[in-house]
Amino acid sequence: MYFCVQFGIEMTEEDKKLLSTFEARLRHLMYLHDELKRENTEMKQLLAQKEEEVARLQIDYKGLEAVYANLKIAKAISLNDNEVKDTKQRLSKLVREVDKCIALLNE
Repeated sequence: MYFCVQFGIEMTEEDKKLLSTFEARLRHLMYLHDELKRENTEMKQLLAQKEEEVARLQIDYKGLEAVYANLKIAKAISLNDNEVKDTKQRLSKLVREVDKCIALLNE
């Protein structure tokens, strides 16, 4: 039998049931709290993994952009059977311009 020492009151059956219900609900609440903490930890780990994946994909994307830019340049100076002579002339002109720029820089 429970006694409330401070108040000098004996607990009734109704009080015992209420206390038992309170204890059960408190235990359930503590269980839910632990579950949410575990889930939160898992979510933080998943977020860290996703952030690493995003960083890796951004690096891959930048690499692919560089490859694409190189392909565009290659396409611009591509050699078709009919354009071989024109392409050689364009490249020679570009080389001459670069040589002129170098000469200007050396002055």
